[in-house]
Amino acid sequence: MNGGGGGLLWLVIVGVLVVIPFWKLLPRFGIPSWVALAALIPFGALVLLWVMAFKDDGGRA
Repeated sequence: MNGGGGGLLWLVIVGVLVVIPFWKLLPRFGIPSWVALAALIPFGALVLLWVMAFKDDGGRA
């Protein structure tokens, strides 16, 4: 009998693949790395992308 554990494994792998880039990028925008965990909730990654896209860069060109 298969309990569906393979599906959970894929979910964890995809979660890690989404969180790691945010974990590395967010500090460059002045946002703590732990906020990358928000990418695990539905639409969390989309919200983070919008925050990063429109974050004020302090006048840098």
